[in-house]
Amino acid sequence: MYTFASFIYHIIAMLQAFLLAAGVAAAYSLPNSNGAPPLAQKCGPSSAKIVCMHKYASVMPYHFYREPSNGKDPGSGNFASTNVSDPSFAQVADADIIVFDEAAFKILGDKPSVQKMFEIEKKGHEAPVYVPSMEKIFFGEPAAPAPLHQFVIDLNKEPPTLQPYTFDPPIYAPNGATIYKGKLYWAQSGGSKSLEGGRLEARPGIVAADPKTGKSETILNNFYGYYFNQINDLVVDSKGDIWFTDPQYAWFSNLSDTPPRLQPSTYRFRPSTGAVSIVDDTCRQPNGIAISADEKTMYIADSGSVNGDVSDSAQAMSGTTFNGTTVGRTIYAYDILKGKFLANKRPIYVAQDWIPDGVKVATNGYLVTGAGLGVDVIDPEEGTVVMRIQTDYPVQNLAFAGKDRKQLWMVGIGGVTRVNWELEGVKLE
Repeated sequence: MYTFASFIYHIIAMLQAFLLAAGVAAAYSLPNSNGAPPLAQKCGPSSAKIVCMHKYASVMPYHFYREPSNGKDPGSGNFASTNVSDPSFAQVADADIIVFDEAAFKILGDKPSVQKMFEIEKKGHEAPVYVPSMEKIFFGEPAAPAPLHQFVIDLNKEPPTLQPYTFDPPIYAPNGATIYKGKLYWAQSGGSKSLEGGRLEARPGIVAADPKTGKSETILNNFYGYYFNQINDLVVDSKGDIWFTDPQYAWFSNLSDTPPRLQPSTYRFRPSTGAVSIVDDTCRQPNGIAISADEKTMYIADSGSVNGDVSDSAQAMSGTTFNGTTVGRTIYAYDILKGKFLANKRPIYVAQDWIPDGVKVATNGYLVTGAGLGVDVIDPEEGTVVMRIQTDYPVQNLAFAGKDRKQLWMVGIGGVTRVNWELEGVKLE
């Protein structure tokens, strides 16, 4: 029965939807017509557009529907695009930050901000790494045709500046990076014998570089004579061992002239001896990797829902396909045994949007991962998403930066964004 109260509710709901569409932020949200609390409500400091979700929007009023991704656009079919008969949900698409758990306010602080700093080419950008002694961030562009230069953001200036930078010898299509004892370690993802007109050959491997002199040196480029598939991301432990993931994306992305020869796996490399040991071969496509501050836990993102043809054909190099939301969008935690092996694999997160890509660790133990049009902040002890930062481009990787490591810099397909908050990244230098 359509009551007078229902009529009034719908009139006010239409007015609120109009105000939201016009860019007027509501200071409150209406309850649903059945008396349930609104799904979304403006909250938090006014320095950013923040929306709080009621109980993770775990009960949506009927009828609701979310389209799956179209497989080509990492931003398609995202959470904010869910069609739901609750006018408050319209605030989600316009928010900088979505809060799912009140713990988010502690890490947001009093004046959080989300600012897109640079518009860049709409190609893949990865491997941001912060150099504290220089107050600079380096990152790469591992997307065909990949340049032989990287990029450097100078944080000594405000606003920061962005310039290309070429190491000597050049580093081809780096997809991941970290810093250890003042030296950069790049995950070189591409493989070609015809770079610079045939004057330069590169293979997937690990390249060490001095950020001050620009000199680089390959320290790993094969596994018993086999090319690696595409060294994607890496971390260095306190002993100097390098743990890295090796999916097959270089071939799918036309960054390699040789189809995959190895199963997608994760390895541990000891530079002092040259030994490479496999530590996991259970992920469909291992991607981002991170180690906890106490070095007891390793985190690996499996992005296997994005996959391709590994056959030796030109067609196989045409790109990847997104095989739906039912496979390979998970971050797993592993116990590190004796500082050498991984065991007790367990899922702790599945991406709400697209796939998990780069992963970083905060001092409080939280994980931060690029996933579709934004970044998720995860409590790995609870297996929950605490909050989400939204962008207008797909975020692929990220780095904590700044003297107090309370800036988060995000890079991806078309943009570079800076977040100021109170979440502190683990110290790397």
